[in-house]
Amino acid sequence: MAQINYRGQAKAANSARGVAYELLLAVARDDAYANLLLPKLLKIANLDARDSGFAQELAFGTIRNAYFYELIIERCAGRDIDQIDIDARMVLELGAHQLLGMRVPSHAALSETVDLAKVVLRPSLSGFVNGVLRRISEKPRETWLEILLKAAPDRIAQLAVTYSHPEWIVRAIQDALRLDGRETELEDLLRVNNQPPLVNLVALPGITNIDDLLAAGAALGGVSPIGGVLPDGDPGDIELVRLGKLRVQDQGSQLAALALINAPVKSAKGAAEEWLDLCAGPGGKAALLAAAANQFGAELVCNELQEHRSKLVEQALERVNPKVYVRTGDGRDLGTDAPASFDRILLDAPCTGLGALRRRPESRYRKQQSDVAQLAKLQRELFASAWKGLKPGGVLGYVTCSPHPAETTAIIDWAQKTYAEDLELLDATALLQKVNPSLKSDAHLELTPGRLTVQLWPQRQDTDAMFIALLRKTK
Repeated sequence: MAQINYRGQAKAANSARGVAYELLLAVARDDAYANLLLPKLLKIANLDARDSGFAQELAFGTIRNAYFYELIIERCAGRDIDQIDIDARMVLELGAHQLLGMRVPSHAALSETVDLAKVVLRPSLSGFVNGVLRRISEKPRETWLEILLKAAPDRIAQLAVTYSHPEWIVRAIQDALRLDGRETELEDLLRVNNQPPLVNLVALPGITNIDDLLAAGAALGGVSPIGGVLPDGDPGDIELVRLGKLRVQDQGSQLAALALINAPVKSAKGAAEEWLDLCAGPGGKAALLAAAANQFGAELVCNELQEHRSKLVEQALERVNPKVYVRTGDGRDLGTDAPASFDRILLDAPCTGLGALRRRPESRYRKQQSDVAQLAKLQRELFASAWKGLKPGGVLGYVTCSPHPAETTAIIDWAQKTYAEDLELLDATALLQKVNPSLKSDAHLELTPGRLTVQLWPQRQDTDAMFIALLRKTK
């Protein structure tokens, strides 16, 4: 966890703006996950509900709009953003969001942010921050946006500025929507990516049920038949959540696990099925698989590359199904180590994470376009390992939390060519429409007709942009 690195740490850390600053600094310096770190910082600061809400709105709003604010800061500072010390940049971005993106009076945004700068920055930088923020405050958001849009060379660049998405991500999302016949929804998707999602809960099969979701205050509906939406409140206040019997999980992730659980396998009958979660950390989908495995008498193995992520999986499963074997090792080796061993394999592949930008807004700035080819190579290698480990008649669920064509349809095209002799692409759309008929009958939730694979969309199904493919090994 990053710590405030100048004088007055305790004073800053115990204020809403100080918590937001420390969060942004940890995200920028240490690649921290904002959604995981913020609850820890709020607990340490012991803020009341009002200040906690302000800190969250300030921090996440700043991250979501960082690209937009950085362009403005560059103009007002007269230098490239990379030439500004990172701690000063974080203070400036927090100030810019208060001035242009929140209902904070300008005088309060200026004075409070400059006071924060005096506490957490070198003395020589507080005057710089004051001067830049005053220049930012001279124009409203609409005027700044108009200035930046005039300088943008094309529509992609304009959308990147308006919605603070790097241009390569805007192009990738446009390509994915075009493949799905939804190119006209590009701006809707970018807009939704900047809106915080509601909390989704899942009732683990055999452990909790729909009545428990209702008792917890969740509203039913959406893509998952075992999920619900929490309209407000802290899920940590719900006893069944604290006990690990109800879990916080995006409904797209729920549907990905349910697709594999309900897929028709044709492996040998008689013995209990063997299941594998190849990239199981941190354990959300693994918990759902573990609960279902317990119901069906199946044996589940969970694999993770790193020891600390294996421990997260173990923690996620200890109250669900303690019989699950958690293995630490390279998933690319598992197929060779355990050939033809599993009836169902979930490959929730490492990816760019472009499908979860609502929940993890910092992800849009962490990946580069150059990362995609390397990730696609890893995805193919993990697929090859999973295919070796799959029994004849078994089913592999290939899932990414990214709609990027190079990570989704291109991987399936490669697999169909590589394993043409023994690969059958199942109709995941039809299967999931049986799991939840609303995915066919509800115009808002409806899956794209005619596709064998499934691509979920935030602006349509109100989920992460999950990609789901089901592939059966025929021999």
